[in-house]
Amino acid sequence: MNGNLTARQVFTNPIHFLAYGFGAGLSPKAPGTAGTLVAIPLYLLLMCTSLVDYLSLMMLGLVAGVFICGYTAKRMGIEDPKGVVWDEIVGFIITMVGVPLGWAWVISGFLLFRLFDIWKPWPIRWLDRSIKGGVGIMLDDVVAAVFACVLLNLAAYFLKA
Repeated sequence: MNGNLTARQVFTNPIHFLAYGFGAGLSPKAPGTAGTLVAIPLYLLLMCTSLVDYLSLMMLGLVAGVFICGYTAKRMGIEDPKGVVWDEIVGFIITMVGVPLGWAWVISGFLLFRLFDIWKPWPIRWLDRSIKGGVGIMLDDVVAAVFACVLLNLAAYFLKA
């Protein structure tokens, strides 16, 4: 199967459904942004848990994402399909680790993560081009998220938020 998945393929295959961010990846414009938007309510739910649970679920999403994204990409015959947005969901969850609660922080996290994910400064661009499969799909977003997370936590520290 080459090209984009159809809505029917996404909604009838649980792995594709997750890879496509519960359907957000079907967005005809900016599927990565749509996937990151889907991550916001998930983040808000995770914020109701303990830090250990938050980090455990984040790691589960990350490890599962290697398989989920790799499986869907392989089935599609595309290295990193635009519709596969599970990596953006996990990336936003990583971005928000340790960040204070509040909509200003959520919006800042969203914008910073998208900036790094789209801009892809070194080493993100190198990772995106060099590492393939599910690991490659996930890894560039993880590094973009770490960059955004560090900046947000530094801002929170210096602003004493």
